[in-house]
Amino acid sequence: MTPEGWKRGCLVVAGLSGAMAIGFGAYAAHGPAAASQAGQWIDLASRYQLIHALALLAVAQFYRPGRRLYLLSGLLFTIGMFLFCGGLYANALHLFSVGVLVPFGGTSFLMGWLALVLAAFAEGRNV
Repeated sequence: MTPEGWKRGCLVVAGLSGAMAIGFGAYAAHGPAAASQAGQWIDLASRYQLIHALALLAVAQFYRPGRRLYLLSGLLFTIGMFLFCGGLYANALHLFSVGVLVPFGGTSFLMGWLALVLAAFAEGRNV
C-alpha cells in the first residue's frame, strides 16, 4: 500500500470511528439502556473509540515512508477499536458475547501508545 493510501485509510477509519462513537455515545446517554450496565459499556466504548479515532488522525499526520512504527501504532489502534469497543458494543446490545476479546483490544491500545513512544525515540532512523 502506498503512503497516501495508508493515510487515506487512517482518515476513513478515524472518520467512521468518530461518527460511530458519537452515535453510540448519544444512545448511551438517551437510549433505553442509559441507566444500565449496558449503557455504561456503551459509554466507555464510545469514549475510547473517539480518543483513538483522534489518535489515528495524529498517527496519519506524522507518518512518512519508512516510519514503520507509525504504521504499527495505527494498526494497533484500529485493532483495539475493533476488539475493545466493538466487543463492548456487542455485549451491551446483546448481539453476541465477545467479552473474551475485550482485554485483547485494551492490550492493543496500550501497545499502540507504546509504539508511538518508540517512534519518538526512533525519529530520524526510519524505524
